[in-house]
Amino acid sequence: MKIPFVKLQGNGNDFVLIDEMGGPVIPDEMKGEFARLYCDRRFGIGADGVLFVSPSETCDVRMRLFQPDASEAEMCGNGIRCLVKYVYDAEYVEKECTVETMAGVMPVAMNYSENGEFFATIDMGPADFTTTGIPAEGKGEFRMEYNGFTVYAANTGVPHAVVFVDDVAAVNISEVAPGIRSHPIFPKGVNVNFVECAGEDSITIRTFERGVEEETFSCGTGSTASAAVAHHLGKMPATVYVKTRGGPLTIEMSETITMQGPAVTVFKGIIPL
Repeated sequence: MKIPFVKLQGNGNDFVLIDEMGGPVIPDEMKGEFARLYCDRRFGIGADGVLFVSPSETCDVRMRLFQPDASEAEMCGNGIRCLVKYVYDAEYVEKECTVETMAGVMPVAMNYSENGEFFATIDMGPADFTTTGIPAEGKGEFRMEYNGFTVYAANTGVPHAVVFVDDVAAVNISEVAPGIRSHPIFPKGVNVNFVECAGEDSITIRTFERGVEEETFSCGTGSTASAAVAHHLGKMPATVYVKTRGGPLTIEMSETITMQGPAVTVFKGIIPL
């Protein structure tokens, strides 16, 4: 048996994609273990997650994302951009489509720029700042103090903690983030974003991702949550330019939130079994 795959990345947040538009390739009960094996950067292909694209009864395509710890994530902003680049290049969809995820339906508009770069704009829906929606223990909007840090939170398809700091480069993420990520106040765990307000309309962030269990180069839902919390607190305007370790994203807030950013096909290959 040979399994074709495509490696893609969005701002350095990288994924292995398996095309199941013609039918299942990896049985559902094996998808988590498949991700654990092939996300390994020494003994596998190497990735922050494995994307599975398949037909949808309600949308143009369906996306599932399995992470290096074998868990399934609700959705992923960078992952959706990578997935829609693949389905657009494969001519499964046109310049506008909808993607079914565990977090709901995500409308997408996409195109190539004049210099050949692919960009996608995702309608992420509204941010949920309530403890019920995050989810987190307590009532109303979330805020807690943790080891000298003030922690806010929002759900942008995935639960995120947001911590504002003066110098994001100085934060020892591997030391600070795990305690927040696994804090019992978050029953499903949480991704952790450290945010520096770098200008009147820009932020710099670093993200520790749940499921990857380490810092990643970029997180689309984390960028969205960080910008949304900053805007909600009056720190940022409705359009926020986000600088991640892997590159820029643009977040615009109105009734819903849109995220715009690039996606790149890195290589294609075959897994021989």
